[in-house]
Amino acid sequence: MSEQNTKHTKAVQDFLAEAEEIVEQLGTELADLSDMAEIGELNPDVLNSIFRGAHSLKGLAGMFGFTDVAELAHNMENMLDWLRLGKLNISQNLMSVLFDSHELLSTLIRHLASGENAMMTGEIEACVIKINACLAPPEKKAGISPLEALALPQQVQSALTEYEEHRLKDNLSKGRTIFNVHTSFDLNTFDTELSAVTDILKGIGEVISTLPSVGGNIETNIDFEILFGSMKTLDELKAAVETSCVTVTQLGSKISTITTDNEETLSQPYIKPVETETASKTLPAKISTPKSTVDSIPSGDDSALSAKSMSRTVRVDIGKLDELMNIVGELVLANSTIAGVTTKMRNEGFSRMAIELGKAAKGLERKLSDLQKGVMEIRMIPIGQLYEKMSRIVRKISREQGKRVELKFFGADTELDKLIVEDISDPMMHIIRNAIDHGIESSDIRVANGKNEKGTIKISSYQKGNHVVIEIEDDGAGIDVNKVKNKALQKGLVNDISTVSDREAIDFIFLPGFSTNETVSEVSGRGVGMDVVKNNISAISGMVDIETTKGEGSRFVITLPITLAIIKALIIRCSGRIYALPITSVLESLLMTDKDIKTVERKEVIQLRELTLPLLRLEHYFDINRNCKPPEEYYVVVVGVAEKRLGIAVDELIGQQDIVIKPLGDTFKRFRGISGAADLGDQRTILVLDIGGVINDTMRTGN
Repeated sequence: MSEQNTKHTKAVQDFLAEAEEIVEQLGTELADLSDMAEIGELNPDVLNSIFRGAHSLKGLAGMFGFTDVAELAHNMENMLDWLRLGKLNISQNLMSVLFDSHELLSTLIRHLASGENAMMTGEIEACVIKINACLAPPEKKAGISPLEALALPQQVQSALTEYEEHRLKDNLSKGRTIFNVHTSFDLNTFDTELSAVTDILKGIGEVISTLPSVGGNIETNIDFEILFGSMKTLDELKAAVETSCVTVTQLGSKISTITTDNEETLSQPYIKPVETETASKTLPAKISTPKSTVDSIPSGDDSALSAKSMSRTVRVDIGKLDELMNIVGELVLANSTIAGVTTKMRNEGFSRMAIELGKAAKGLERKLSDLQKGVMEIRMIPIGQLYEKMSRIVRKISREQGKRVELKFFGADTELDKLIVEDISDPMMHIIRNAIDHGIESSDIRVANGKNEKGTIKISSYQKGNHVVIEIEDDGAGIDVNKVKNKALQKGLVNDISTVSDREAIDFIFLPGFSTNETVSEVSGRGVGMDVVKNNISAISGMVDIETTKGEGSRFVITLPITLAIIKALIIRCSGRIYALPITSVLESLLMTDKDIKTVERKEVIQLRELTLPLLRLEHYFDINRNCKPPEEYYVVVVGVAEKRLGIAVDELIGQQDIVIKPLGDTFKRFRGISGAADLGDQRTILVLDIGGVINDTMRTGN
């Protein structure tokens, strides 16, 4: 990359944050544009917004010297400009080029953000060549110009931009009638009144241009001529907007065989324009009055000159929030230490001082709780931001696979910690890739099986207690459980498939390298890499489960904690070692003896009311040798994630405490059942159990 040094100064960080927002918005709007292209109805506001996004990114990148980003955005802007001016027709090939350009822009921004100096000159040149191939000059066709046939007053036509001329042609090509809406409002209130009229017009047609006009009361009023296209009749439009300050006239032409630059034939009745007093007057230069502008100009005062920002949001680096959360965590631990000292003082006879110190500690605890809650809320973002990324992935892969896939979202406002959202994006992407590649059938097979030719992927999210559940469901072929069992037999994972339940068989696809597909596509086969999906989800203390029905589809259920920053934990002791169990996974605790333990198929279980739960002894799970005799009475902590339950036998329950989970690093990633470490505040560091991973291991192996 021929870029300047990408050392992350404050200015560069601001650029990267702004660029990421622009690219995200571009992706969402390109998806909307693709949907519109399929039904042949483009919204010019969406197209203009995409054009402005590419233009803004080009300017920002050029300002900071990121020439590769600026060059690609500039070429993308050119193609979008041709599209909005009608010099290009929307097509699948053009949308493919736009999506590829956007994906490359995203990659460039990611490389800049990570400090990578990846050379992508070849990729950029190839993308620019594809863009230029789309920009072949349109052929001019003989015939009467639509604007000439429309017979606009010369003053109006000369004030129109090239884009507005194209919008006029496009409205005519769609059989819409062109109207002139004349407004005359008081200077003190014109902004809100004009905005109200424009809002009504946008709901029933397209506002093509808004031109200032000279009216009869120039000292008190300001007039505008609004060119407007609609399928409504003149009477219907008058009923919608005409008042003493708003008048409507119809512009039209008898057009028999008028051909536009895009070879579209127009046919409308001819109505000679009425020469109104307004139309015959000289019009000054055109001004633009979008709603966002007029709404922001208060009437009757000088506040429009204010430099005060309209936005009340502040962009904050997630790293700073992490640092702040760590500080809050240390304060929580310090407060716990103070509470412990208070107890010791009371036991040693310093009751008066202990009472005063205890009151102060309680007050500090309440304030720390409020502070912790506030920082947590700042970190939370709606999962809908992740949905937008998934939407682009579905469109891209379905195009590559030649399949028609509809994506449905539910629960977009469900909130998760920003870092968890980032960590879950890759596993979700892999699940969706597999669903499109090998889950959803081709259109002809679906129709032959009595299904809709278009496949459906549904992503839902909802909060369940202190967890968030994300479900990814497809209506494809489902997983052939018998095929999975036979593959497990071939690999030597089982000796007799008759003893393997369907539930156990499905768990095989999470093993490294396990796949029932004989060939591997560029996207991947269902099962390939699913061990990575599971490991990534387990790394954030989550669980993934699969429900499938052959011929009907599959559902992946991902259960995640809302946050991993500061959590309340149950501190336990077993075999002389101390561990922490996230309290969100703890359901209850029981005092038991060996007499209460049963054995089913050589596996220890406990009876909890009407349920039979598997029992796990931590010393066996972690292969710890006891230095002392186990207690005759011990506690069984019942834990659960999603619908799965497990009893964990421990020697002692020490108590509950707020902890800050710290990652163990890559060196310790291979250790199962551990999600991180925590400091207890008394110079002791303990391990935090990964309850989801422990449950999965126990269910599979019976350890």
